[in-house]
Amino acid sequence: MFSKLKLSVNVSIMGILLLCMSPFVLANTEAQYDNLTQHLQLQYLAEPTAQRAQYLAILQTGSAAEQLEYIDKIQQSVADFWHNKQVSLPFDSMDNTTSLREKNIALEPAVGDYLGVINSVRELMRLSQTQDWPAITLEDLLRPGDIHPSIRQINQRLWLLGDAYEYLADEDKYQPDLEQSVKRFQSRHGLNTDAVVGPKTLFWLNQTPHQQASLLAKSFVEKTAYLSQLSQPYLLVNIPAFQMELVDQNQVVLSSKVIVGKPYRQTPVMTGQISNIIINPTWTVPRKILRQDILPQVKLNGAYFTDRHFDVFDYEGHRVDKTAQQWQQAATGKFPYRVVQRPGGGNALGRYKFHFNNDQSVYLHDTSTPLMFEHVERDISSGCVRIEKVQQLADWFANHLVIDKRTWAHFQSNHTQTKWFALSSSLPVHMVYWRAWVDEQHVAQYRDDIYQLTPAESTQLLSHKVITTDIVQ
Repeated sequence: MFSKLKLSVNVSIMGILLLCMSPFVLANTEAQYDNLTQHLQLQYLAEPTAQRAQYLAILQTGSAAEQLEYIDKIQQSVADFWHNKQVSLPFDSMDNTTSLREKNIALEPAVGDYLGVINSVRELMRLSQTQDWPAITLEDLLRPGDIHPSIRQINQRLWLLGDAYEYLADEDKYQPDLEQSVKRFQSRHGLNTDAVVGPKTLFWLNQTPHQQASLLAKSFVEKTAYLSQLSQPYLLVNIPAFQMELVDQNQVVLSSKVIVGKPYRQTPVMTGQISNIIINPTWTVPRKILRQDILPQVKLNGAYFTDRHFDVFDYEGHRVDKTAQQWQQAATGKFPYRVVQRPGGGNALGRYKFHFNNDQSVYLHDTSTPLMFEHVERDISSGCVRIEKVQQLADWFANHLVIDKRTWAHFQSNHTQTKWFALSSSLPVHMVYWRAWVDEQHVAQYRDDIYQLTPAESTQLLSHKVITTDIVQ
């Protein structure tokens, strides 16, 4: 009885305080509640829990007295989310005299893309609450100039997502304006910008705003938590983005396209330490690649080893020589040999290999087929990572970590002799799998789940309305 009386008194006092507030103060308080909602909503999309659902309902539909009663708990919950991921916040140094607005700002992780992600998520959730999103179906590819009843729906969807600058409600023909919109959409989803609406473009068009918001939130949280633990400098390869970054002193000093493993020969998500650079590396062919790729070629062409500059050794290290016909015959059997490609222009590893110890025979290297970097979708290797700007990366190593700089300089004109170079310290390399982010132009980017590693979306705990006001700073 006493507790009920105490609660009633507290609520009454809150009500009196609210009545005494000026309209300006009330409006500012509401704006700050909206701001806090955005912080909490991002976390709920990334990791939905019953408590976050309850707090969202209080912020969005609760009475003013209830909101005032829970505000400190909600802010602490938002802070605890990041604390549990070892992400520090300015909020940690706030005291009881700090304003609601200042505390809300202090709940933002100190990363440059946070507000861009928040704003993208807010807009996607507004669409989720206000727009139907039925699946678009096509029997065939849709190309510029085609006439199809789905054109209107595609145009509307691109307009809602911000890829079309104008909504042509009564247009059934695939016009040039729509062509440009489709290309913009394809570009930010990592697809070929050919303006052809095929299965992959259609897949992303049919992803609901809620699915997009959830993927973006989950990717942001994972990325922010991961990067907060890294010491610099480091190399980071985002596998589904086909991109590598070299980060030093909080700056991206080199960004490069990369080629990663095929879906059935995946580049693993892993961490390592680059300990050596090899100029003019040899390539010892892994048994799996030998069996699946090389030997079928030898069966067709007995001169394949000679043409591609391979040496073949028995397991005692003795070189084995056979005629072309003999190699064809040997390739059909057990093949008890080790195959090594000599250094040079045709070597599969190219000019440089960046070595780090791991049990999956994965490393970073150059390539003898640089035209492959022109492909938009670059999951085409056998698991290792090929780097487009390999010379720039090697130059950075030479300037910062290579010990024997004189020999390094000498070997820049040597293209046939293999040489290992030690480093003054190892360089961490991180292979990650982040499928969504907001770029420097504040545009949301998405990538295909090339290895099918993303779990199915979990059932949401609460269907709640979404505050769509601008973020308040």
